[in-house]
Amino acid sequence: MNSPTTSAASRRPHTFRTVFPVLALCWLAVFFDGMDVNIYGAVMPHMLDDSGLGLTPATAGTIGSWTTFGMLIGALTAGNLTDWLGRRMMLVASVTLFSLGSAICAVAGGVGIFGAGRFVAGLGLGGLMPLCLAMVMEFAPPRRAALTTGLLMTSYHFGGMAATGLGLTVAPDAGWRWVFWAGVLPAVIAVPLLLKLLPESPGVLLARGRTGEAYAVADRYGLPRPSPVAAPAAGAKGRLAAVRALFDQDSRWATPLLWLASFSGLLLVYGVSTWLPQMMRASGYGLTSSVSFLMVINAGGIVGLLIAGRTADRFGAVRVSAVWFVLTAVGALLLKSHLPLGATYVVVAVTGVFLFSAQVMVYAATNTVYRDSERAAGLGWVTGVGRTGAVIGPWLIGALANSGNQSWGFTTFALAGLLGALAIALVPLARRIGRSDSPAPASVATASVGVGTSDS
Repeated sequence: MNSPTTSAASRRPHTFRTVFPVLALCWLAVFFDGMDVNIYGAVMPHMLDDSGLGLTPATAGTIGSWTTFGMLIGALTAGNLTDWLGRRMMLVASVTLFSLGSAICAVAGGVGIFGAGRFVAGLGLGGLMPLCLAMVMEFAPPRRAALTTGLLMTSYHFGGMAATGLGLTVAPDAGWRWVFWAGVLPAVIAVPLLLKLLPESPGVLLARGRTGEAYAVADRYGLPRPSPVAAPAAGAKGRLAAVRALFDQDSRWATPLLWLASFSGLLLVYGVSTWLPQMMRASGYGLTSSVSFLMVINAGGIVGLLIAGRTADRFGAVRVSAVWFVLTAVGALLLKSHLPLGATYVVVAVTGVFLFSAQVMVYAATNTVYRDSERAAGLGWVTGVGRTGAVIGPWLIGALANSGNQSWGFTTFALAGLLGALAIALVPLARRIGRSDSPAPASVATASVGVGTSDS
């Protein structure tokens, strides 16, 4: 192990190749995350046909909300548990939890046990993505941070495509339970690799007083050695102060608009991931085609992530997110009408391009609204409030399906897209109103650079 006094000359260079093992492990973990999130939607048509399980459209929607409610709790508790376990062990625990949830689903004899399994899976899923993003941002070379983050997000959609592939190939012959048994593979594949190869975060090690180990990891991967930072106020007072800062003169009106945009975006993401195959089947498409639409929309999501970042660099994240939301609404309305199969595949793919990256651009816009000291809390609250949309979306579509109004699901998605577009489009105006209430000091009024330059 390197000592804290290791010279800078003896450290490895901080390159993409140096940190590739860490990035690859996070990519694998998020791949399995995407597979588990989408696996329920991929097999729902088969489960509704299983009379022994007793699943109805109403209970199917409720169970989808149990998953996202578990994700909400998992996301809220992951931060405190990371202080105790560290990021590495929290990643292992997250993968283990959602694999355990899949095992419970595979053996469930009724909807109650199955719903409990999806809730357990949600607990693991909720904490995994923020942890992987934090690891990638810490280890990635600064000039490759956007690239590596984008690559990480593509793994979620590749996982969604894998779930659809299982739904198409395994469920028809072997049954839907074997698809959930495949959801146990992360514990078999990813957990041993994470335990053996993933290092702990140097920042976490330093915060826990393990300075020598922190410097050794930083030197091994060519990272800058972490330095102590001032800790935020602890306890309830500290958390309350962080929330109050989001409602200062500059952002008091922008904050609720960002929350509303995130609510709309995550309602779309999780509503579509849970219900698209069954909604398309109810519209008259065959079972195989209906399930394959989930693969196509995730493929569109991969393309969208690659396009959105470059477009936002030129036009700003707010404008891109607003336009993307509107185009998602248009796609949802087109899917409401029974188009020819070939045209439907095209519409689904193009809708996927805009649907998922519209929400990612909400996060990018959030980074431009808050000061450095407020950014972590701002993003945390935008994500947390948005997850209420993830809870409501699957339940609402299930309730509509149970009442015989399944086609209204597409209308609901279109309205969510328009609401998200309106909310995010008003953010620049809200910031100007806030600034006019209390003029910013000259030092703060300097134009920013990067993604959000044209959004403020």
